[in-house]
Amino acid sequence: MNVKIHHLHDWQVSVVQAKQIQRDLASRVSQKSEVINPRFIAGVDISAPNSTGIARGAAVVLSYPEFDITEAKVVEEKVTFPYIPGLLSFREAPLILAACQKLSTDPDFILVDGQGIAHPRRFGLASHLGLLLDMPTIGCAKSRFCGQHEPPAAKAGSYAELIDDNEVIGAALRTKSEVSPIYISIGHKIDLPTAIYWVMRCCRGYRLPEPSRLAHLAAGGKSIATTGPNQSHQPRLFT
Repeated sequence: MNVKIHHLHDWQVSVVQAKQIQRDLASRVSQKSEVINPRFIAGVDISAPNSTGIARGAAVVLSYPEFDITEAKVVEEKVTFPYIPGLLSFREAPLILAACQKLSTDPDFILVDGQGIAHPRRFGLASHLGLLLDMPTIGCAKSRFCGQHEPPAAKAGSYAELIDDNEVIGAALRTKSEVSPIYISIGHKIDLPTAIYWVMRCCRGYRLPEPSRLAHLAAGGKSIATTGPNQSHQPRLFT
């Protein structure tokens, strides 16, 4: 990967130090979109560690709008930071960065399986990776971590604002009709409407957008394919 990975802090830190790092770095997250006419879109994910603490991190790059797999890199390393909700980036980011470093194609933005600013300290995994890589990232989580929302309509493309402490921190987005929503939030160098737009553009008939879906499969050790049940299906957005 040609993009430099910025050294923002040490990784071997205490829980107290990790939380303070998140607070300090949250103010550096940009909510101004820098995504213009993307040609390559990446998805990243990490598997659960096995009994010896070894996990698998994956980075998959797809061409847009073809959704052909340009690259798929997987690395295996030992996870050292404990599992602590709210601090998953200290556990997962090093492995994802290792996979990203093996890429020769620079994506225009990255879909991250995790939260961005939809986080108690407004600095989840997607925001952390965005600052470390200095590129646009979108939090694309399968479950809600904080905040409340009204149920989005059942139709694909419907969404409801995710609100915490009177602040809009993301959206519950229905990517497939009558299927549970996913949670979209700003990671870095993007705004929420743009994030929602591109997540929907990346959906191809599954609940997860294609880059995220393939990264999840790759991290799980499964083979990946480019075609979904509805290759051309790109639902509209409905508030």
